[in-house]
Amino acid sequence: MGMTKIELKEKITNYSAKISVIGLGYVGLPVAALFAKNDFDVIGVDIKKDRIEKINTGISPIEGEEPGLSKILGEAINSGRLKATNDYLDLKESDVILIDVETPVNDDHIPEYHALKSALELLGPVLKTGALVIIESTIMPGTMENIVLPILEQASGKICGREFFLGNCPERVMPGKLINNLIHLSRVAGGDTHETAILMKALYSKIVEADIDTTDWITAELVKTVENAYRDVQIAFANEVALICEALKADVWRVRELVRKSPGREMLLPGAGVGGHCIPKDPWLLAGSVLDMDVPVRLIPTARAINLDMPKHMLALITKELGQLKDKKILILGYAYLENSDDTRNSPAQVLTGLLESNGAQVVIHDPYVSQYTGDVYEKAKECDAVALVTAHAEYKKLDFSNLMKSIRKPILIDGRNAIDKQKALQAGFKLVRLGGQSEGIQF
Repeated sequence: MGMTKIELKEKITNYSAKISVIGLGYVGLPVAALFAKNDFDVIGVDIKKDRIEKINTGISPIEGEEPGLSKILGEAINSGRLKATNDYLDLKESDVILIDVETPVNDDHIPEYHALKSALELLGPVLKTGALVIIESTIMPGTMENIVLPILEQASGKICGREFFLGNCPERVMPGKLINNLIHLSRVAGGDTHETAILMKALYSKIVEADIDTTDWITAELVKTVENAYRDVQIAFANEVALICEALKADVWRVRELVRKSPGREMLLPGAGVGGHCIPKDPWLLAGSVLDMDVPVRLIPTARAINLDMPKHMLALITKELGQLKDKKILILGYAYLENSDDTRNSPAQVLTGLLESNGAQVVIHDPYVSQYTGDVYEKAKECDAVALVTAHAEYKKLDFSNLMKSIRKPILIDGRNAIDKQKALQAGFKLVRLGGQSEGIQF
């Protein structure tokens, strides 16, 4: 006979519940560390042995600026509250299991749940009777009912609602703010029943200092995918306005500044592209949930197309300045998709690199947070015909333009994020081309 919900809630309340986290990436690792910090015994599971080894020595495998993570992780490991493993047998006594694995879409925008299905199939045979399983990964609406539930019931031989409990609580983190967002952003707890959702609320209240709203599976799934689809659409609007401003010889950054003075007109930032794990695929998860239904989904695919085209627009800006790109040497500043992060998933810089190389250009890449691209930015700029800023790392806002001028072959800067100090660049003698603006400075 397993635990009842009342017994599990009591274990959560007195911190004796054993928690496991499957997937120790950008979501799972800080989640595991936070629960351990708050006096729970936590086991983290990952398939990458090098990641497990690093974590077990108290070293975070996540680079970039992540305030608080290294300290919390180190303390959790040293206290013995957290350990990492690749053996699912270690989960057999777990009272709560959180699943934080990648949920990408393929080239046809269909979800690929290889990691999620594998995690469920491996968890099933060791699932403790009465345990609570929570999917934190972002999933297509309907996934809990149509995929997670049947796989876990079959793999465990147990019945949901009687022998285990099942919930969906989508994460709301982003690189650079992992710990902050886990603590301070609200959560949506979707349960197989209202009682399960209340149990989830009791659990998350141990680490979350914000609202925890209880609901059902489908609502929780919708909330997360709608959030990121909304953001993607808003970024696409900003990008389209940037293209319009360029054509009309205006400055989108000044236009945006003035638009935002009107209450409620919070125009987002245009830029060189949209990357990361979430925004490029979550809109497709939302749209895909009604793929076989009579629902005309038009706005979401259009927004995706606009944002996907922004690296192509960066290519066009570079080509306009240099003409034929064959044998031209171009320095790309920033390879991570997000400023001050090491996260390169779906990086716009990766797309731009491929486009440049397919046009015969030689590409040099600098990124202070991505290990294979670190180094002296001024050394990398030597004999380059142009510099294209794709990621607004803090380091690039402090560039020494006099030093850069000594290295570069042609003083051309293409700024895809409005991150370059305009006055300093122009004073140093550079031609500055800003996405959404006009070329300024020396003409060739």
